[in-house]
Amino acid sequence: MRYFITFIICAVLISMSSCRKDFSTIPNFGSLEFSKDTVFLDTIFTNIGSATYNLKVYNRGNKAITIPKIALENGTSSNYRLNVDGIPGKEFNDIDILGKDSLFIFVETTIDVNTTTDPLYTDRILFDTGSNQQDVDLVTLVQDANFIFPDRNPISMKIDSLTFDGQPTTIKGRFLTDAELTITNSKPTVIYGYAAVPANKTLTIEAGSKVYFHSNSGLIVDNKSTLKVNGTLAEKVTFEGDRLENRFSQTPGQWGTIWMRAGSKENEVHHAQIRNGIIGILIDSIGSTSTPTLKLQNTEIYNHSNFGILARETNIEGHNVVIGSAGQASLAATIGGTYNFTHSTFANFWNNGIRQLPAVLVNNFFIYNDANGQEITETRDLKAANFTNCIFDGNNNIEFILDKVDGGLFNYNISNCMISFIDANNSFAGNIEMDILNNSNYQDIILNGFANFKNTQNEDFIIGQDSDAINKAKATQFNLDILGVDRTVNPAIGAYQSIIFD
Repeated sequence: MRYFITFIICAVLISMSSCRKDFSTIPNFGSLEFSKDTVFLDTIFTNIGSATYNLKVYNRGNKAITIPKIALENGTSSNYRLNVDGIPGKEFNDIDILGKDSLFIFVETTIDVNTTTDPLYTDRILFDTGSNQQDVDLVTLVQDANFIFPDRNPISMKIDSLTFDGQPTTIKGRFLTDAELTITNSKPTVIYGYAAVPANKTLTIEAGSKVYFHSNSGLIVDNKSTLKVNGTLAEKVTFEGDRLENRFSQTPGQWGTIWMRAGSKENEVHHAQIRNGIIGILIDSIGSTSTPTLKLQNTEIYNHSNFGILARETNIEGHNVVIGSAGQASLAATIGGTYNFTHSTFANFWNNGIRQLPAVLVNNFFIYNDANGQEITETRDLKAANFTNCIFDGNNNIEFILDKVDGGLFNYNISNCMISFIDANNSFAGNIEMDILNNSNYQDIILNGFANFKNTQNEDFIIGQDSDAINKAKATQFNLDILGVDRTVNPAIGAYQSIIFD
């Protein structure tokens, strides 16, 4: 039903412009032309309506014509729906087109995968009959899926909202049942609203699983709960929006976030791709001071409208991590905490507007207004911000900032990293944290080097043979890059070893 309003509006507009019948026509003689010979309706999930697609039918002749019949080949049993000349249906008679004019046909579908023998569902639109008949193919791939929907109040029918720590929220969603705490790769999982992991429970997502989020949806790992994403190099786990049309493949902000709430613990994400949300991962306060709140390994986070990762006074350990474009920062490690990243690439080439923040921002404070409207700055300890063999790059002059406020610990060490930092306005003059070449907390830094990424617009951040990062990394325990390539000899800075571009 989500496209029904759009479909009706289109129908009304067409009908308003198609009411004239005060002209003479001649029969159609099989000379119609079409904007496409096949209408590909992108992959849909079972029982979920498709987007509305259009087909344009042209009368190239000078005289008005009448098409005696337009119909779906499978007739009334077809799972496709048409709107022709402002009228919905599956068969239409005596449709007129003026000379040198055209006609729009709108197409949509809803398919139950259990009623079809082939996941590739096809039909044809037939124009006219007999020797004058012409046709346009319709093709849709339908996937079966597991759906997680929020509950509704049986009386008011309002969608239920989540309650945390005894406090109601406005977040639409529900807690997962025990039967839903393992997501497998047998079929995709589609989440509507926020699916929350209850306290003292673990959500396990198996290798090769695909998790799709509807608009304003996401995943929440509650206090004392855990997320385990067990992807492998051969079978990655993917998180992205549920709009499968190709035109949405690089559209940010399609869904909400994966939110690890304060007190969540021992979260691990291995070999995952997280795409096109508002915030890839939102992670709050430390669940344990002795172990990371999140271990992030061999994971890619791309194209989020706000942040790739927004961390607030937490503990993250990451290696072979790639965080690409985001509307604000790829990684914002804020309000102190502990952060250890090795062989990671932070590359923010956001092109959907002006970006105010660098690819990576680290600070130890937060600002709020008290009851009197007075602005208050509070500090928290930055126990560690250690980056080893990392690339900080993007399309801004400055892509790495340490923002310190006195009053708390601010421990950091940046080693064997390549940093884009051009302070053209001397905004950081006298700032010891950003005196990269004269600060002992920085070692073996390549300043404003050439990363030689393969394709920044497609978020392909593997480095080429001309990269300044080649053979500049220090030896670590992580002997394989994100693609499983050995790096014990000539290790490169960043998540990837270099390749030779074609």
